[in-house]
Amino acid sequence: MNVADLLDALFARHLPVLPVLLPLFTAVALLLMGDGGGQASHGGREIRRQRWVSLASVAFGALLAWRLMTEAAAGALTVYPLGGWSAPFGIVLVVDRLSAMMLALTWTIALPVLWYATCGWDAHGRHFHALFHFQLMGLSGAFVTGDLFNLFVFFEVLLIASYVLLLHGQGKGRFKAGLHYVVLNLVASALFLVGLAIIYGLTGTLNMADLALRVAHLGPQEAALFKAGAMVLLVVFGLKAAIVPLYLWLPATYAAASAPVAALFAIMTKVGVYSIIRVHAVMLGDGAGHAALAAQPWLLPLALMTTALGVMGALAAHSLARLVAYLTVASVGTILAGVGLFTPAAMSAALYYMVHSTLVVAALFLLVELVASQRGDTGDRLQPAAPVGQPVMLGLMTLLGAASAAGLPPLPGFLGKLMILESSAPSPAQAWVWTVVLLAGFLTLIGLARAGAILFWNVLPANGKPAHAGGSWRLTAATLGLLALSLLLAVAASPMKRYTDAAAAQLADRAGYAQAVLGPVGGAAAVTTRPYRAGAGEVILPTPGGKP
Repeated sequence: MNVADLLDALFARHLPVLPVLLPLFTAVALLLMGDGGGQASHGGREIRRQRWVSLASVAFGALLAWRLMTEAAAGALTVYPLGGWSAPFGIVLVVDRLSAMMLALTWTIALPVLWYATCGWDAHGRHFHALFHFQLMGLSGAFVTGDLFNLFVFFEVLLIASYVLLLHGQGKGRFKAGLHYVVLNLVASALFLVGLAIIYGLTGTLNMADLALRVAHLGPQEAALFKAGAMVLLVVFGLKAAIVPLYLWLPATYAAASAPVAALFAIMTKVGVYSIIRVHAVMLGDGAGHAALAAQPWLLPLALMTTALGVMGALAAHSLARLVAYLTVASVGTILAGVGLFTPAAMSAALYYMVHSTLVVAALFLLVELVASQRGDTGDRLQPAAPVGQPVMLGLMTLLGAASAAGLPPLPGFLGKLMILESSAPSPAQAWVWTVVLLAGFLTLIGLARAGAILFWNVLPANGKPAHAGGSWRLTAATLGLLALSLLLAVAASPMKRYTDAAAAQLADRAGYAQAVLGPVGGAAAVTTRPYRAGAGEVILPTPGGKP
């Protein structure tokens, strides 16, 4: 075997852990290169080196994530035991179709967002690039971890990075929003540990695959206590996802953040959605015995209320940034409406819509700053101001983003909502789902049309030459790139729908997932990439003694 083959074998063997280690090593290297902050360093040698290292790392990370998604699409379910200790006793990373899709989405958004930030935002404070990569580390780890405790650990990593990124560039508004954000998340972290303690005390494990098997064997009293722990986790994940009544922190926080930070934060609410899917739609789905579908009476009503209140907030918003932040809330509600139907078809529709909404929201947050920078002191406030310097370009981008967010055909927002509506047919709540989703789309269109009319038509006489601040081709290219990716989702709707269908089927097959993760009892601890087979059969529960 030559050196190239050896390196390729080592690369393939450790591929699942690389999306976590790559941003960690990159962040450490960037810290050693200096703080990279301050206006004096803008355009200097230090910040230029950091930008190249950071961009190269994110581009490489995106390639890794897409390779994992390609392997998952072909049917591979990869299990990576850290330290060589096999599950359920050791820590494992698991890459299935859902986690691979979330990895690819995270790194795909990170690349244009970082490109946007290198136009100047990264020099407004210290250690922007290192914090950006710590955030990516936390996001990637949350999506690939195979146990609940390490989900908590990676939550803390991404949250600590997000605390500082939110304050990047400073300002009274950011500090106030950041204080609320930190306090709420500290409370949520404490509740997370309470929920984990209850679950571990009952089952003796926090491995997700092992829990999915053990919960079905709990008696009525134990199952009731397990459900209480799971509902505590639902509160935690609901706060992260920003669902009713735990969403009030998000509009002010996202509106106060700088444009690239807010765009990256678009994926953070999806960590909460992802966790709800893993715990309540998979672990406590059908087949979980007395604890099955613990969240079913709550999740769909809360999701529909989140969509409705998110859209009302968007209609009442007095700034473009808050409008987009409320649309983020509404999109989370629509995603969870699909999850809350608890069927494979609805889950597939929710996953498709989640990819679309994350791309569009991230693009809209970047677009907010492009528009605000050309309106002088008025900024993004929804009131008449001097005309922008690029009315055609920005107007078309706003129109495209608005049409996709509202769900107009043939854009992917329309396709995702249509899938959710069709999948609600067997549900007694079908009328509610149709009413809320359709009315939310209509009101979203009204709110964005109102904003567009104020920004581009109801303008004051220009005093001098229109401003072109923020009109850099790099800023425009990053924003257009995200919008183009959302359009590509419509062009590739058929293969993407096949992927989400397969991901939903894989999530529903608890026994097959457990067989892939746990493997034969007493088997060798090694990286395994198993072809996923639906209904892989009964799995024998391992015991602490290591014997079936």
